[in-house]
Formats: sequence, C-alpha cells, structure tokens
Amino acid sequence: MNYKKYKRFETIKLKDRTWPDNEIDKAPIWCSVDLRDGNQALVTPMKVEEKVEMFQLLVDLGFKEIEVGFPSASQIEFDFLRLLIRENLIPDDVTIQVLTQAREHLIRRTFEALEGLDKAIVHIYNSTSILQRDVVFHKSKEEIKQIAIDGTQLVKDLCSEFSGEVILEYSPESFTGTEMDYALEVCEAVLDTWGASKDKKVIINLPSTVEMDSPNVYADQIEWMCRNFTDRERVIVSLHPHNDRGCGVATTELGLLAGADRVEGTLFGNGERTGNVDIITLGLNMYTHGVDPELELGDMNHIKHVYEKCTKMEVPPRHPYGGALVFTAFSGSHQDAINKGMNAYHERNTGIWEVPYLPIDPADLGRQYEPIVRINSQSGKGGVAYVMDNVFGYRLPKALQADFSKAIQNISEIEGEVSPERIYDTFRKEYIDLETPYKFIRQRLIDISDEGEYERRAEVTIEDHGVVRTLVGYGNGPIDAVKNAFNSDENFLYTHLLDYSEHALTSGSSAKAAAYVQLRPKGYAQSEFGVGVHANITTATIKAIISGMNRIHKNIKKEG
Repeated sequence: MNYKKYKRFETIKLKDRTWPDNEIDKAPIWCSVDLRDGNQALVTPMKVEEKVEMFQLLVDLGFKEIEVGFPSASQIEFDFLRLLIRENLIPDDVTIQVLTQAREHLIRRTFEALEGLDKAIVHIYNSTSILQRDVVFHKSKEEIKQIAIDGTQLVKDLCSEFSGEVILEYSPESFTGTEMDYALEVCEAVLDTWGASKDKKVIINLPSTVEMDSPNVYADQIEWMCRNFTDRERVIVSLHPHNDRGCGVATTELGLLAGADRVEGTLFGNGERTGNVDIITLGLNMYTHGVDPELELGDMNHIKHVYEKCTKMEVPPRHPYGGALVFTAFSGSHQDAINKGMNAYHERNTGIWEVPYLPIDPADLGRQYEPIVRINSQSGKGGVAYVMDNVFGYRLPKALQADFSKAIQNISEIEGEVSPERIYDTFRKEYIDLETPYKFIRQRLIDISDEGEYERRAEVTIEDHGVVRTLVGYGNGPIDAVKNAFNSDENFLYTHLLDYSEHALTSGSSAKAAAYVQLRPKGYAQSEFGVGVHANITTATIKAIISGMNRIHKNIKKEG
C-alpha cells in the first residue's frame, strides 16, 4: 500500500490548550439535520409524508432547532417547508432552519419558502478550504471571503422584507481543511457585516465537513477559534462533524470540551459518505454520566422503527445503544458478571446503576423485555443461570448451574444459539418431568413429636416400575422423614442428601415453590440433581428427591 501518497494537513499548534481539563456538564443546543443532510444522503430520499413523520419524531424527541431542508435546491424541499407552514405543524418552541449556498438566486428563493414563519434560522455557507479554493473555485482568499460577505449582506437586506425574525448561521465549509487564521478572518467579516452583538448573536458553524485528523486536533481548532473571536459573546459556536475517520462522536465531545455551544447531527449518524455525528449516542453518553441530554430517548424501539421506515436504512446490530445486540452477551464470563451485577443492583437498592458490561440500564431505553443474555457455544453456566432466573424464575444452585450448562453446551454446539424456550424445555425434561421408574402420587406427613424420638412420620405413595407402593419413614423434619422413607426400603439405593434449597417460584394465589436436591448414592462418587415444583413445598421437595433418584437410576444404568 502506497501510504506515501497521503500527507497530514498542517493545522495550528495549540501548546497551552485547556480543553483536556474540562467536563461536559450540560447538553448543548441540539440541531437535527436529519431532514437535510441525512435525507440527501439516502439512496431514495424521503417522500413528503415520510418527511412529515420524521419531523414529528424529531419534535417528540425534544429538538428545538430542526433543519428541514434546502428549499432552493429542489421543488420537493420547497414544498415540504411550505406544507409545514401551511398546515401549522411547527410548534411555537421549535425553530426551523434552512440551508442555502451563499449565492443570490438561492438565497432569494429560500426567503420565498420561509414566508409566513415568525422565526427561522437561515444557514448560508461557502467553502473556504485550501483544496477547494484551488481545484474547485479557482479563487483567491479575498474573493472567497467576499462571497461570504455578499451572502450575509443579502440575507440582511431581505430581512427588511420578511415579516418574521431571522437568525443568521454561517459555515466556512471544509473548515478543517482551512488555515485557522483565514477561517477566523472570514467568520469575523460575516459577524461585522451582520452587525452581530451579544443581543444579536450569529451561529458560526465550524464543520468537519471531511474528518481529516484525530479528535484532539479538531478540539484544538475549536478552542483556538473560541479564544480569537473579537467578541466571543456575539457568537454561538456550532459543530457539524462528519465521521470519515470513524471518530465523529469523539470529535464532537472534545469540541464541546473546547468551548462549543451547539451541535448539528442526525439520528444514528445518518449522512453523506460515512455519515454525520450520531446525536443519540452523544445524548446517551451524557445520560450515562448523570447529565440531562434534554432529549427524550426512552423509547428506542419506536425511534428505530420510524427512522428505518422513513430512511429505508437499518440500524446495525452493534450500533451503540440502539443496536439489536448491544444489550446481549454471548460470552460466559460476561454473562456471569451481568447476572451477579443485576442481582447486586436490586439487592443494594441504591438507585445508582452499576452493572458490569452494561453502561446503561436497558429499561431506560424501553428495552427491558429484550434478552440481555443469549446462549450459544461460547456461553457458560452464568448465562444459562441468568436465563433460568430472569426469564423463568428458577434460581439454580451453583452446582446445578454447572451440571445443567453441560446439557445446553451440547445442544448449542450442534444447533448454534439456544433460545430461552429451548433452555426451559430442556431443563424440565432433564430435572422435573422424569417419572420413570418412579412417579410421585401423593404424600402425607404426620406430627408424632409426642410419641417417641422422632417428630415426623412420612407416608409417600409412588409408582415403582408400574406398581403402586407406599413408603413409610421417620425423622426430625419433613425432609429427614422423606429421605429415610426411601433409604429404609431395600428396593432403593441408599442416598446421601448433599444439598437442598427452595424458593417461591411465582406469587399470588397460584404460587408455586421450586425445590432442588443433590443426591449421591452410597458407594458412588457421582451425584445427581433433582428438581420438584408444587404449590406445597414439602410435595415439591419429595418430587425433587424422586426426580434425583430417577436420574441416579438412569445414569447408573447407563454406566453399566
């Protein structure tokens, strides 16, 4: 690869930069450019009805500034703006923004489209970069600056004929490829021509029209401009980053640290070439740091639905926050950490979200019903345990987690990803629904504490190889009495109860309990697990013991 054909653009050297010590502690002024920059980048641009639906989504999300198009560029753009005005679809607290090149006939056409609005941002631009001055326009610095001045003066003149208020926005397009002192010179000329002041601010938009360097360089450029404006208070410094180097979000965040007030971007980063900066990612990055993004991003599925419907584009499955798989863990160690973290979050009840591998609570984005953990051959016992607990309510003991995960591992290696339903069905088949050779029929416990050394008498009726039998045992508690009922019968292997646990499975009048036992036959190293489910916890325990004995019978027989 001939890397020597490329060279770095030489920009300013800001040795005393201050932005690295700053923090983002408030949301910027957001401006959505989905209906202009995002729309013009689509293979099939939106129809008018799709534009209206997207506009309504942007309003619902809380955008107060929305660039609705380039009305002088095409009839559909012009007609869409007229529709918004005619149908009174623009809320009082939302300001419409329109884009136009700094060319006379385009500016005049833009004002025709704006007629009837009380307030609008008119965004004019011309390219100032070294490369475009050289190969596109063949103009000198003075000639390029004069284009910006003349465009500004025309907007100012037309304001006298316009019934509403106009806020001027100016962009030195390809700012990142422009000498900083020259970019400042052009912007200052625009500010002076307009008569900008603290009470009559101008939006100076400093776009990385092409992302040309690492984010820190852009931050240096923004800080330098903020320092060197003659009067910083008459300027709203705006960012319009693209994503050519894949650093759009970082570029914007560092630009905000460097002093910018405003951000132009799109939902999910849609836009020309590699796209604009993704405002959803920016906003939720702030949210996860405890900063109010001042956007309503709590229904991610709805946002995705409207975006994909209108743009005919899909949100990639790994896209931050919005992707289908971003709250999904296949790795066993990740699954285990998420499982423990979720349990700790609920137990501690501090209100502060701290869960490994999940920087944001999926519920905050309306995604609490989607599986966070998905099981494939890379998963471990933690993931299986998470599914059984959070989807089906079974809190498996650790030893049982390890035992059951082997069965799921075997399935996943053959079938690939294993659904929660498949996991549950396998669990029931392996541990609950075993009824051969022993099947539970009924039980009766009698208090005999006044009759001798034992406190309980257990009478357990089962079907043994097709024959109904009643076993009797004595003990100092229900479990002890039931276990002794089986161990006192020579037809059964004598077993040791290694572990026992129980918990409520559901709530309400139909509540059930789950009981778990781990049994080891006398003279064998191998232990087996059994699970019982019933409204009566004693019955659930008896069913768990019978299930464990069925597994012992099955596996010992298998071993010969």
